[in-house]
Amino acid sequence: MDLTVTLQAHVHRTALFGPNDRNLRILREMFDVQIVARDGAVKLSGSTQAVGKVAAIIERMQKMLYDRDQLEVADVHEALGSLDADTDDRPFVEDAESFSAHIEVFARGMHIGPKTPGQAEYIKAVTQNDLVFCTGPAGTGKTYLAVAMAVSALKRGVIKRIVLVRPAVEAGEKLGYLPGDLQAKVNPYLRPIFDAMHDMMGFDQLKRFMLNDLIEVIPLAYMRGRTLNNAAIILDEAQNTTSSQMLMFLTRLGHHSKMIVTGDDTQTDLEHPERSGLTDAIKKLKGTRGIAVVRLTGLDIVRHRLVQTIVEAYGDHSATGAKKKRKEALAVQ
Repeated sequence: MDLTVTLQAHVHRTALFGPNDRNLRILREMFDVQIVARDGAVKLSGSTQAVGKVAAIIERMQKMLYDRDQLEVADVHEALGSLDADTDDRPFVEDAESFSAHIEVFARGMHIGPKTPGQAEYIKAVTQNDLVFCTGPAGTGKTYLAVAMAVSALKRGVIKRIVLVRPAVEAGEKLGYLPGDLQAKVNPYLRPIFDAMHDMMGFDQLKRFMLNDLIEVIPLAYMRGRTLNNAAIILDEAQNTTSSQMLMFLTRLGHHSKMIVTGDDTQTDLEHPERSGLTDAIKKLKGTRGIAVVRLTGLDIVRHRLVQTIVEAYGDHSATGAKKKRKEALAVQ
């Protein structure tokens, strides 16, 4: 479908489009439409639904310029949020059954979907709940599928942004002691999330999304005081949070948002593993309406075949050690 939006007399192109057409790039990337600006009009080309949405957003952006000189990225997000209530109330995925067969991301030819019954249950839980806890051993796709579903929702315009969060406590270091700026400090901790994102979109596209604040990747410590609306919020490696940190994170959930918390509760790097915020939250919130808990197992591991064997071997060793400690404690009593 082709549609031409005429610019109003009071609108200056630079103010509407942003520096180097930044605002148009945000709309182009989010809705997969072609946008060509010529003279006093903007020509849109793409699917009927996408073109209609972009046209409505541009009209809203023009109205916003009545009382401001230019539009910032935050103003574009505000215009995105002005889409009708039907858009805000759309499900995180269109249909649980059809969606589970293929998760559509930005990378062309990329086929993502559940490979095990446990992963299918995980996807279904995210479709039906606003908050999902997913635990399981390494290689079960906890983070990967969460990121894929968030990216797909962003592409289809169901959400306006993705916020990826990770606690930076693995080595017991404080961010202030690490070299470089904030991005340099947190990059080592967030590398697994970046790896997943790179599978789903090109490097340049990811860089643009981060620059335009459509995708934000931050350490848990920087979440305090925020409320996140119209977003997919993913907390990775949640076993390394304390109870107070987990409470702080969970209360960031805003309107029309989804929150996914992933982690392996058998591999915590906290000084006192029994105080993990992940296990505490699951214990306190399990059974609450709108909250789901999914437990993936060794049967859901989709990495190299040896990973499942390794996880099982270490699991058996841990179980044996725990039994031995319990026997020793009983003997002392």
